[in-house]
Formats: sequence, C-alpha cells, structure tokens
Amino acid sequence: MTASVVAGELARLTPRDRLLLELLDQHQTFTTDQLHALAFSSLGRTRNRLSTLYARDILDRFRHYQRPGSQAWRWTLGPVGAALVAAGRGEAMPRPAAVRDATMRLAMSGTLGHLLTVNGFFVALTGHARTTPGARLARWWNEARCREATGKLVRPDGHGVWSQSGRVTPFWVEVDLGTEPLRRVAGKLGGYAALPPRRAYPVLFWLTSTTREANLHAHLSPGGMPEGLSVATAAADHATDAGGPAGPVWRVVGRSGRVSLADLGAPVTDGGAPWDG
Repeated sequence: MTASVVAGELARLTPRDRLLLELLDQHQTFTTDQLHALAFSSLGRTRNRLSTLYARDILDRFRHYQRPGSQAWRWTLGPVGAALVAAGRGEAMPRPAAVRDATMRLAMSGTLGHLLTVNGFFVALTGHARTTPGARLARWWNEARCREATGKLVRPDGHGVWSQSGRVTPFWVEVDLGTEPLRRVAGKLGGYAALPPRRAYPVLFWLTSTTREANLHAHLSPGGMPEGLSVATAAADHATDAGGPAGPVWRVVGRSGRVSLADLGAPVTDGGAPWDG
C-alpha cells in the first residue's frame, strides 16, 4: 500500500464514507444493521456501499459460524481505511498486517458482545434522532475517552449528551449483560459519587431484562445509594416496544413510574453552576 493509493481513495470518499471511518475509528465495530441505522436510508443501500468499501480495503469484516442461518457481518476499518484515518491525523500509515491483526483480536475478544451492545445503545439514540425533529445525540464518548475524563475513578461504558425539544441530558451509561453479581454492579456507584461536580451526570444502567432491573432496584433501595447521585435503569426487553433508550423507559431509583431520557434532565452543580456542557 502506497501513499498514492491512499490519496486516490481519498478523492473517492463521500461525506458518508468519512462518517463511517470516524465512527469505526472511535467505536471499533458495528453490525450491518447498526450502520444502516446510523447513516443509510435502506438496508439494500447499506449492504451495497459496505461491500464496495470492503472490496477497496477501506473496510474489513468478520463473523462467527452460526447454525442455523448466518451471523450478521461485523464491520471494522480495513488497511486503507486505517491509513486514511492516520493521514487525517498526520500520523504514519499503519502496516496492513497490523490492521488485520487488530481485526482478528477484536473478532476473538471475549468482550465483543458487550462492545456491540454498548454501541447498539448509542446507535438506537442516533437512529431515533434521525427520524425525530428536535432530537440529537450531541456527544458520544467511548470507554477510553470516558476514562480520560474521569481520571480513572470509574470506567463507564460510554457517555452521551441527549438533546430533545430544548431539554439536555448528559449521562454515563453502564451496560449490564447479567454476568456480574448485583452487589458488584451497585458497587460501581461509589466511584461516580466521587466525581467532581461538573461530571456529576445521571448514571444509567441498561439491563437485559425487567427481572434483573427489579432485582437491582431492590438491591439499591433503601440506603444503597450514595447521597446526591441520580441513577436510572431501563431493560432492553421492555424498551424494544417502548421507544428504545430515548423513550419513557427509565426508572429512576427512589421514584415511581418511568420517564423518557429527555425528562431525566441535566444536573446542577454546587453553587448553581451548570455542568460542563
């Protein structure tokens, strides 16, 4: 791969292609359906464009054996795509073998399912914003960016700022796949309580089922919550038919009923100063 090859591809990239490269650089991998929700108008067009970019080594893909049927492709940066990203940063082009190795490590990672679920959470918000006037996912940080912002006091799975109809909600999100004891899940809140006021966003737990959600609430109430911390939960099995994570699916610890993400609101720091937005 030469600089002239990369330069030639640069001239052929569409704005949407550049968006895909940026998203994959920041968040590593998405399924075909997720990329459809993020950037395309139809699944057919999604598949056609992804196949074209794959043939030009801009994107790469993998999937695991599944029977019956076949698993959806998981898409990553290909050697040319990684070189284009590096060129945009003024960095040296990575070796194609190194890019392929990184894709293989990701494909075999034990945390791949968790990563796709985290990305799916933000994809659902982005997809909702694309079809809802006045709605926007104004910020989306990955886990590494979150650790930088929190001084490693906590390890959120992601951070976002949701804006809808003039209401702004910053949040941390913890995606729970039911693999940890609830006491360990609840124990994460101590780190969030230690964050500085300007980072005191609501903490959202995205759980697999309403059963696990109810058990977590029982574990937190009463007296299981650090003072001054706002925590809300939602369950994927309930949210699917209730508007997704943007909808009225959030159950605030210590309150009854469910509210939408926009209704959670932005925190106010000590002395009435606004959060860092």
